[in-house]
Amino acid sequence: MIRQPAVAGAFYPADPEELREMIEKMLEDAEVEAEGMPRGLVEPHAGYVYSGPVAAYGYKLLSGYSRQIKKVFLLGPSHYGAFFGAVESGAEKWKTPLGEVDVGSIRKNAENKELFTVNERAHSQEHSLEVQVPFLQEVLGDFTLYPLLVSDAVPMVLADELSKHLDENSIVIASSDLSHYNDYNTAVRLDSVANETVPALQTERFKESGDACGKIPILVLMHLAKKMKWGGKLLDYRNSGDTAGPKDRVVGYGCYAFFEGL
Repeated sequence: MIRQPAVAGAFYPADPEELREMIEKMLEDAEVEAEGMPRGLVEPHAGYVYSGPVAAYGYKLLSGYSRQIKKVFLLGPSHYGAFFGAVESGAEKWKTPLGEVDVGSIRKNAENKELFTVNERAHSQEHSLEVQVPFLQEVLGDFTLYPLLVSDAVPMVLADELSKHLDENSIVIASSDLSHYNDYNTAVRLDSVANETVPALQTERFKESGDACGKIPILVLMHLAKKMKWGGKLLDYRNSGDTAGPKDRVVGYGCYAFFEGL
């Protein structure tokens, strides 16, 4: 089974040439210093005109590691259903305008199999994971995707299971936007909590005070980073008032990276 794109032509261009040119321009504009190969990223998931310039900061870091990164574990919130644990799509490939990506399964080899189920319907219209894939195709080329929607899960438990599936060729990406539909100054204030706590791995403070639609995926990555001894760094923060929208009702976007030895 191949998962077809659900938001091509809406969140990002459906035309392959236009999409590739758009991604290339955003990557070119992202000014970020390499700290070595990232082991984890937090990436926003709105339409590319809004959050793409922020997302490009993380993906630009990956562009020099296409030979090393062969497994991408992608975690995102479900906007179309609630469930326990993490949900796989059941598809063998995911398709975007840039082509098809091979999909792997954690569930088959998981020690804690109760954490993982398959729900094709939950994935079929979900954008939080899909919008990351064209960026990944552009910067990595050939890789295997492990897409997981996360709803009601215990972040530390899921992080512990994920850690057993990682190797030196793996990266974990949590997909999330930050605060929603506040005025510009309020959004900056609210999002400062995530900007401080996520790179510092302050899980309890982020859990209690952070504002993010993908809070659980981010917490999974934070707990994983603690376990693996990765250090965090804020790469870029903006909101839709900075990129492509009015300032009276904005959505926040943060991009964070985690590195070994930082």
